[in-house]
Amino acid sequence: MPSALEGIRVLDLSRVLAGPWCAQSLADLGADVIKVERPEAGDDTRGWGPPFLKDLEGGDTADSAYYLAANRGKRSIEVDLATDAGREIIRALAAVSDVVIENYKVGALRKYGLDHASLSAVNPRLVYCSITGFGQTGPWSHRAGYDFIIQGLGGLMSVTGEADDRPGGGPQKVGVAVADLFTGMYATQAIIAALFHRERTGEGQHLDLALLDVQVAMTANMGSNFLHSGVAPKRWGNAHPNLVPYQTFKASDGWIIVAVGNDGQFRRFVELGGEPGLADDPRFLRMRDRIGNRDALVPLLADMVSRRTQQAWIDGMEAAGVPCGPINNLRQVFENPQVQERGMRIEIERPDAGPIPLVANPVKASRTPPAYRLPPPRLGEHTDSVLASVLGWDDTRIAAARTAGAIGPQRDQGSPDR
Repeated sequence: MPSALEGIRVLDLSRVLAGPWCAQSLADLGADVIKVERPEAGDDTRGWGPPFLKDLEGGDTADSAYYLAANRGKRSIEVDLATDAGREIIRALAAVSDVVIENYKVGALRKYGLDHASLSAVNPRLVYCSITGFGQTGPWSHRAGYDFIIQGLGGLMSVTGEADDRPGGGPQKVGVAVADLFTGMYATQAIIAALFHRERTGEGQHLDLALLDVQVAMTANMGSNFLHSGVAPKRWGNAHPNLVPYQTFKASDGWIIVAVGNDGQFRRFVELGGEPGLADDPRFLRMRDRIGNRDALVPLLADMVSRRTQQAWIDGMEAAGVPCGPINNLRQVFENPQVQERGMRIEIERPDAGPIPLVANPVKASRTPPAYRLPPPRLGEHTDSVLASVLGWDDTRIAAARTAGAIGPQRDQGSPDR
């Protein structure tokens, strides 16, 4: 079955998470992604373990599980951008590519002649995507951006964590690097839109993605609440500012999430718990009433929920049409029959390690589903084959580039090309 981005070549100059996540998404959709890495060092995340991928003998490989999460489907080449010959390789690859993704500091690639203006002069159809912490313009554009800092600057931590006046209150970051991941997904969307525009006009363009911009956008309803009220939202922990009850409660043997979205659901919830009178109490009759009397209602509901087991609540509320669920750890997540049925765990064979377990792409498409053609590559394992197949270089020219220090050492070509 053909892939949606079959025939699209992506030159991935990015590292760590936002850019690689974007490039992996494009690879899943069929693009040929060439990951450019520093000789001998590679993407920083290769060393971000433990855990590390195990080899066939059970020892650690050089690649962390973190790296594996964002780099499947790519071919890895080692090119030294500090050398003239290395920069010429990148220019030659950009000339025959459709997309460049980079996350260098603003202006860093200009001194190498690898910025958008330079490469679009070589390839006017090129879609060039820059990912930075603060964007290509503005007084903070020169600053480095890190997910944790962006979560704080962009307002996410002001609404994440237990309320200040409760035990454990205070700001919390999200447990995964959501600013990076959101930016990677917005970059994917922007690149595909730019490719569609190019199909109609023949024009490439420069895409400017900033982690801070994305995090501000992802405040979504919270940001809208502020713009319309002038009141900065506060932390609610597991509660919701506009819905009650919409939070966690402790059952007799574990925690559950209750997500009541309307008055009918509230009535069914309290009837199931043996407290039907709560639905007729004027303080709790409508959602607006419950929000205004949250402090009175929540302790009553907490007591009600504590009388039954987690599973009894989940089964009963599911039958009653009231949104409810457990709080799973990741072992429970991947043991969940729905997650298993949806194929969210995949395996890809890598010669040095056997089958590698990975989290799947969540997109389901009837005609162009994601496909997993290559495992996360070992450092530089495709350098020679890419130079030969994409640029038409022979062994003599490749050897000369290696002698000049433009490319990394010759490595075992373990994973076949596409």
